[in-house]
Amino acid sequence: MDFEQLKTFLHVCRLKSFSRAAEKLGVTQPAISAQIRSLEKEVGARLFDRDGGKVTFTAAGRLFEPFAEHCLQCHSHIVMAVNELYRSARGEVSVSASEATSLYILPPVFAEYKKQYARVNLSIVRAEHLRSIEMVVNREVDFAIVSTPLKDPRLVVQSIHRDEIVLTVSPAHPLAARGTIKVDEMLQFPVLLLKQGRQRTLLNNFFESFDAQPRIAMEVDSSELLKRLIAAGLGMGFLPRANVQDDLHGGLLKVVKVEGMRINRELALIFRKDRTLTHAAHAFLELATNSAEQLYPSPRAAKAAR
Repeated sequence: MDFEQLKTFLHVCRLKSFSRAAEKLGVTQPAISAQIRSLEKEVGARLFDRDGGKVTFTAAGRLFEPFAEHCLQCHSHIVMAVNELYRSARGEVSVSASEATSLYILPPVFAEYKKQYARVNLSIVRAEHLRSIEMVVNREVDFAIVSTPLKDPRLVVQSIHRDEIVLTVSPAHPLAARGTIKVDEMLQFPVLLLKQGRQRTLLNNFFESFDAQPRIAMEVDSSELLKRLIAAGLGMGFLPRANVQDDLHGGLLKVVKVEGMRINRELALIFRKDRTLTHAAHAFLELATNSAEQLYPSPRAAKAAR
C-alpha cells in the first residue's frame, strides 16, 4: 500500500468514475484499475462495486475512506513540516563539547544565535574530545567543538576559536608579582596538570623542547577543577586564556609570562560531510564560523581594541 494508491482511491471516490479519475490524474484507465486492484488485494476486500459505468462503495470501501483521507492528510502535514524545517530556522540544534568549552566558548555564540533564531532549541551535550567526535560520526549530535588538528575524511572541520595556553597562578603565589620569568624559574615550583588531552600533549612537547622535568604536584581530569585548585594555592598550572579571563579581571588569578613559551590552541566546529543540515543548523554553522573573530577576538585584536 502506498500514497499513490490512496490518492487514486480517493479520486475514484469523489468522481465516482474510473475514467474521470484517470483523466484527472493524467494516467490511463487501466492504470487506475490496476492500482485499485492492488489496493483491494492489500486490504483483503473489494472497495468498489462496478455496475456498468457506475461506481459505488462497498461496505469495506465506505469503512476505508476516512482512513485513506487521514493517511493522506498526515502525509501532507509531514511533507509541509519537513519543508518548513529546511526553509526557516526552527527545530533543534545539538552541539557536543567539553566542560570548559561549554562554559567559556559556547555561551557567547549561543546567546547571539538565540537573538536571531529564538524558535530554535539549542542543546549542549558535555563530552570530551574523543566522545564528541564519536557523537558526530554516529549522528547523535549535529555539531561538536573539539581541539585541532583533526583529520577525518568523514568530517568537515571549521576553525572558530584561537587563543593561547598561559601559566596561571593565585595572587598569593611567589611568581604572581613577576611579569616575566624564565623556564628554569618556573621549574622550581610545583605544577598542576591535566592528565590527558590535546592541551597536555602540547605542554609535554614544550617541556621536552627545553629538556625540562616539571615538578608535578597533581594531575586532574577537569580543567575547571584545575583552575579552582590553582586559585586555592595548591600550585601553578596552564589554562587557555579564555578560561581564566573573568578570573583575571576579578583578581582571583594571575598570568605569568614564560620566556620562550608560546603555546596556541585552536578549536573547530565539526560535522559530518554527508549530513543534511536543516536551515537552523546552517544558520548556526554560518554564525559560529563567520562571526568567530567578533565573538572570540584574538588576544592581539582584543588588546588593539582596548
